[in-house]
Amino acid sequence: MRTKKQMSLLTSAATKKGLRAPQGLGVREPSAALNVADPQKRQRAGAVQDAGAHHEHSSDWLLWQLTDSAFPTGGFAHSLGLEAAWQHGEVRNRAELVSFIEAGLQQLGHTALPLVMAAFDESEKFGEFDQLCDVFTTNHVANRASRAQGRAFLSAVERIFPERRAPSRPDLPDVSQKAETVPRAPFAHFAPVFGVCLRQLQVSRETTARMFFFNQLRSVLAAAVRLNIVGPMEAQMLQQRLSVKAEDILTRCQMLTLDDLAQTSPLLDLWQGAQDRLYSRLFQS
Repeated sequence: MRTKKQMSLLTSAATKKGLRAPQGLGVREPSAALNVADPQKRQRAGAVQDAGAHHEHSSDWLLWQLTDSAFPTGGFAHSLGLEAAWQHGEVRNRAELVSFIEAGLQQLGHTALPLVMAAFDESEKFGEFDQLCDVFTTNHVANRASRAQGRAFLSAVERIFPERRAPSRPDLPDVSQKAETVPRAPFAHFAPVFGVCLRQLQVSRETTARMFFFNQLRSVLAAAVRLNIVGPMEAQMLQQRLSVKAEDILTRCQMLTLDDLAQTSPLLDLWQGAQDRLYSRLFQS
């Protein structure tokens, strides 16, 4: 039997010869990061890893904040025509609600999504896209709602993320918004505002499109709950079910250009236009 002193001498000799300690029995091979001889290299490697993890986590927090229902965009003041359709007896149950939402998503992909993507891709033409959106949105209720939501979203981004240089609002002075470097929008419609703001916030193109669809789906279902068409639990079930349909429409419409702008559901436009003639109403549109 070898004594403890002899074992210690053998281990020391093996270390001097460059031999490795045997694996197993609780002994682990040092990681590659810790095996770097230069402590400055270890420090730099750790800093790079920490910076990457911090950027990834910061991006996640930003997306959660933008999609949070508490983010002040004013979206819950609009039903996108659902209230008028409900009062006129066009949406009376769950099946008709699903049909209404699917038609709305189809229309969103052909009327608003191309403007979002165009503003995201060419933010320097923000004012031009904003004017096009105003001309294309002939429904006075939809036009008013788009401008209200766009200005609310723009104001929220400017106040919450001032370092990102979001596009200037038309109703604020040029000096405070640094208009000399950022194009101005005469109307601030929601679709182009959403695209250019998320580009400024460094959100990816794919995520921007998906967030835009999510915002529509969530807003309509929230309006359905307030109108007592469905309950909160059923609304969440519908949102989970309709997310598959929304993703399918998004995939088919994501590459549409401004030349492909089209009105696919004229009845939705008619119902939304009737919002101002309702005797009593909860929503602005």
